[in-house]
Amino acid sequence: MLLKLARELRREVADLGVSGGQATLLSTIKAQPGVSAATLAAQERMSPAGMSGHIDRLQALGLVRRDPDPADRRRHVLRLTDEGEAVLRKVRTRRTAWLAARLQELPPDDLARVDAAIEPLARLLEAGD
Repeated sequence: MLLKLARELRREVADLGVSGGQATLLSTIKAQPGVSAATLAAQERMSPAGMSGHIDRLQALGLVRRDPDPADRRRHVLRLTDEGEAVLRKVRTRRTAWLAARLQELPPDDLARVDAAIEPLARLLEAGD
């Protein structure tokens, strides 16, 4: 069920010009400005080369920039561009609206169950970090 929910939320952003995975990377980079591609690859459990390809595509779209690392000029750090920030805001707005519309369709008892499940699910997700 959670996989279907995630899939539906990813579909909501398709016409914004980014994939669900790209939106996730944008969100992660926003939360960790200055993160390196290697660190991001480790967090996402993928190869640095694979992550570099994803970053290249985001950079080509004008959503991410690579800046020299002030502590080590051989490395680069990632930051969102203004366009990347704007796309991420649209993604979040679209996903929130989609989810809010679906939640409004639920009867009060089901809505209460969803509300009660949020905290345990959040703890479960945090434990995986």
